[in-house]
Amino acid sequence: MLSFIILIVPTFILAFWAQNKVRSAYGKYVQVPSRGNITGREAAMAVMQKAGIYDVDIVQVPGELTDHYDPVNKRLALSEHNYNGTSLAALGVAAHEAGHAVQHKVGYSMLKARMAMIPVTNIAASLMPFIMFGPFFIFGAAMGGIFLKIGVACYLVMTAFHLITLPVEFDASRRAKQELVSLGILGQDELVGVNKTLDAAAWTYVAAFVSSLGYLIYLLSMLGSSRD
Repeated sequence: MLSFIILIVPTFILAFWAQNKVRSAYGKYVQVPSRGNITGREAAMAVMQKAGIYDVDIVQVPGELTDHYDPVNKRLALSEHNYNGTSLAALGVAAHEAGHAVQHKVGYSMLKARMAMIPVTNIAASLMPFIMFGPFFIFGAAMGGIFLKIGVACYLVMTAFHLITLPVEFDASRRAKQELVSLGILGQDELVGVNKTLDAAAWTYVAAFVSSLGYLIYLLSMLGSSRD
């Protein structure tokens, strides 16, 4: 129980804080219009066209902060506020997703590694409900630790995936900030809102990595105890 409190409880707190931080920053700067009155869709298109990308569809998807880039189908999805919006938050998020498209175009190594891990990560993620609430908590030691071993394998994959995700996301944000200014979409002084929004979003990826690492260490400690 002590190891659970030390390793897992802080990750819940960090995740809750990170989610609140990104929603607070986004909620604030989605209300701040950019001077250029350019929409998120237009900003994403400008960033991609500068990189010579003309074969990626930009589509609108429902929800808030549901924005993502799909490298398999070459599809950049923006939530309604970011697709049509002209706010600092909308432009930052849209340019960030376009940054992923640029990574794909130039063959950014960490994005390649992340894409390569997706199949095995999906398998590990599908096993998570059984690992989190499965019988190993009760019968793990009696069954030779098989459920614990599966849990360790799954969280090892998830931790590696979240670790690789960090440089991918940081690099996309760096590209976004650079291109928004170089293309004249935002003034240097307007980057404050973009920085706050994207830096807050980055904490959610850090929290995901820390959470996976915490569970991995916790399960490893349980596995070690079951062998004693």
